[in-house]
Amino acid sequence: MSDHAELSPTEWVREQTERILEQGTTDGVEVFDRPIVLFTTVGAQSGKKRYVPLMRVEENGRYAMVASKGGDAKHPSWYFNVKANPSVTVQDGDKVLEGTAREIEGDERAHWWELAVAAFPPYAEYQTKTARQIPVFIVE
Repeated sequence: MSDHAELSPTEWVREQTERILEQGTTDGVEVFDRPIVLFTTVGAQSGKKRYVPLMRVEENGRYAMVASKGGDAKHPSWYFNVKANPSVTVQDGDKVLEGTAREIEGDERAHWWELAVAAFPPYAEYQTKTARQIPVFIVE
């Protein structure tokens, strides 16, 4: 595994991540006036660290990773990285935590999905755009 984390090739995601890294905090970095957190994952094939800024969905010190990809028909690439390497880091503000991600289902997913939609209402619309159930991971 490489110690150097790679930035996203997607310009707006890369810009968000660069801003967080320059500031040393996720504070003030938002999407549609909603806070985000920065996850660090490990590439399934490359073994390289990858930055993944996602909407802040938190409850009792646990964080959700919502694999929405804006309602695309396919999972985001980070989904496969987390499935292969569930050890992730989450930065919320200037606080950095290590955790293990697990994909959730059933009532637990329903609860976290409700929290996710409350944190970022467009998730509900994204789900209507795709036939796949948008995966949710919990990092604890």
